Amino acid sequence: MSATTTDRPETIRPPIAPAGSGGRPTKRKVPFGMQFRRDSPLLIMVTPAVVLLLLFVYIPLLGNVIAFMDYQPYIPIPDSPWVGFANFSALFGDPAFWNAVSNTLQITFIQLVLFFPVPIALAIFIHSLTWPWLRSIVQSVLYLPHFLSWVIVVGFFQQSLGSGGVLNTWLRQLDLGTVSVMSDPATFKLLLSSQVIWKDAGWGTIIFLAALAAIDDSLYEAAAIDGAGAWSRFWHITLPGIRPIIVLLLILRLGEALSVGFEQIILQRNAVGPGAAEVLDTYVYYHGVIDGNWSTGIAAGLIKGLVGLILILVANKAAHMLGEQGVYSKS
Repeated sequence: MSATTTDRPETIRPPIAPAGSGGRPTKRKVPFGMQFRRDSPLLIMVTPAVVLLLLFVYIPLLGNVIAFMDYQPYIPIPDSPWVGFANFSALFGDPAFWNAVSNTLQITFIQLVLFFPVPIALAIFIHSLTWPWLRSIVQSVLYLPHFLSWVIVVGFFQQSLGSGGVLNTWLRQLDLGTVSVMSDPATFKLLLSSQVIWKDAGWGTIIFLAALAAIDDSLYEAAAIDGAGAWSRFWHITLPGIRPIIVLLLILRLGEALSVGFEQIILQRNAVGPGAAEVLDTYVYYHGVIDGNWSTGIAAGLIKGLVGLILILVANKAAHMLGEQGVYSKS
C-alpha cells in the first residue's frame, strides 16, 4: 500500500523585526526630495497664504522693539534712542490706561456672559426645526446682520433708540418723557453687547450647527425609546456632542479678551465720553497715534498681546485638565 502524502500549506511567518524596535516594524523614511515632489501641488497652493502671513503678520512683529525705544516717525528705527522699560513705566502710571483696561475687562465679561450662549441656543433652535424651508428662512434672517458694517448697525440703533429715534418719538407722543439709551454712560456697555448680539449671534451659529449635524440621530432615537425626555436628551447627547466646540471657541474668545471692537466703539465714543467708552484699542489710537506717543502705544499693544497669549495657554491647560483637547495638545 503506497503511502499517501498530504500537501499542507506552508506556514507564513511574520517578518522578524530588527533588534531594538520593540517588535514593531520600522518606518521607512521617505527622502526629502520625494516628499517635495509629492506635495508640490499643495505647497504651491499654500504659498500665497504663507507670503501674506510673513509680510503682514510675522515680519511686522519685529516692530514691537519700538516699545523699548523713544521712536519718532520718519526716523530709522535703529537711530531711535533706547529707553528700556521707560515706556511701560509711563503706561502703568497713566490713569487713562487703567481706565481703558477696566472698561475692556468689563465689556469682555459682559459679552462673554450675554453673547457667548446666544449662538449655541440659536443653533439648537434652528437644528430642531423640522421643515427645511423654515430653517433656511430663519438662517437667512439671522445671517443678514453680519454682512452689515458697524456704521450701518450703529446708525440703525441710533434711528431706533437715539434721542430723535423711533422709541423716543413714540414716548413723546404718549407724554411719557424720553430715555437716553445711546448717550447714557451707565448702560453703554450693555448697549455694546446688544449690538454685538444683534449683528453676529446668527453668524456664530454656523459652527455649532455643523457640530450638531455630526451627532448621530440614532442616539436621540434610542434615548427616546428608553423614555428620555427633551431635557435629558439635550443634557446627555446634545451638550456632550458640542462641548469640544464650545471649549475651543471659549479658549479662542479668551485669547481676544482685550479686543472688544475698535470700529464699533470709536463710532459711539463721543456720545458717552472716554470715561465709559475708552478701551485698549481706542487708547492706543488716541494716545499713541493721534498724540504721537508711538512707543507708548506699541507698549500697550504688546501688553495686550502678551495677556491674550497667557489667557490662551491657561485656558487650554484647564481644558486638558477637564479632558478636552482644546486648541492644541502635546500628544
